[in-house]
Amino acid sequence: MGMSDLNLTLLLAGVVAGAAPIVLATLGETITEKAGFINLSLDGTILLSAMTAFATAYETGSLALGFISAAAVGSIVAAVVAVFGIYLRQSQVAVGFVLTLMTRDLAYFLGNPYSRLQGPQISPFPIPFLADIPFLGPIFFNHNLPVYFSLIFIALCTWFIYRTPAGLRLRAVGEHPRAAYTRGINPNSLQMFCTVAGGFFVGLAGAVFSLSAKPGWGRPQGAEGTGWIALALVIFGGWNPIKAAIGAYLFSLLQVLGIWFQGIFPTVPAQVFQVAPFPLMIFTLLIMSVVQKESVRTWAEDRAWMKSVIRIFSGNAPSALGKPYIPD
Repeated sequence: MGMSDLNLTLLLAGVVAGAAPIVLATLGETITEKAGFINLSLDGTILLSAMTAFATAYETGSLALGFISAAAVGSIVAAVVAVFGIYLRQSQVAVGFVLTLMTRDLAYFLGNPYSRLQGPQISPFPIPFLADIPFLGPIFFNHNLPVYFSLIFIALCTWFIYRTPAGLRLRAVGEHPRAAYTRGINPNSLQMFCTVAGGFFVGLAGAVFSLSAKPGWGRPQGAEGTGWIALALVIFGGWNPIKAAIGAYLFSLLQVLGIWFQGIFPTVPAQVFQVAPFPLMIFTLLIMSVVQKESVRTWAEDRAWMKSVIRIFSGNAPSALGKPYIPD
């Protein structure tokens, strides 16, 4: 393997590893929003679950307990948002925004004693035989268990939403909860379940940060802003799990390239490369907004290449997204 091939392999392997927590958080929110509910508490939840995972693993010496506690935190925060938004009829956006600020500050406050401590982290687990495959082996099969789980979860999430009766009920509630109710589905209960399930995976994303991707805890931790990116990626993916996951890998690629460019352009401040992925994501969302316009679609009718671009960026939000269902 030549030096250029080795560098490319390392780059792509870094992208796959770095995207794992973003994929988990993005797919968790995709499940939530497919059911018609918006959970804006992701950013703070990721930080609080990351702190909880590290503190639990540090005190008990058990990585498994660290992941379990983080998932529990994510589920609890999501449940609070769901109770206020679904049953108490409060603004989902307002409650989620307040909770993301509260959980962020709570994470920094409770995690202060664990700041900059050397704690446990999950070890790589190369898959026998598969890790030895040229080029593909080091990229996909030479990681730790959370990275493998993030890859598997993309397929599981897509299968669940589009190929199971439960996924059909989920989409029905997200599109038309009143019609779903006439079919014997309880929209409020299903939204509650999906929001808590989505929070479960957001909590796991926090644990992957502090126990794998960015081991340890501190202020800043390195996961700040990930929740907002996950929310943007759900829109980027058109509420489709596969497209959303592709967006997560693109964002991870931008982050990894930023690290590489710091070495190539040492005179440029490091902060420029660190924040560059965020405005690029905003620019991408702007492009998506433009291509959804009817005038652009009409203009693209006779241009095959433009129709392909629109197809890639197409995707409609669930019709009942953010609108609480009030039974008659």
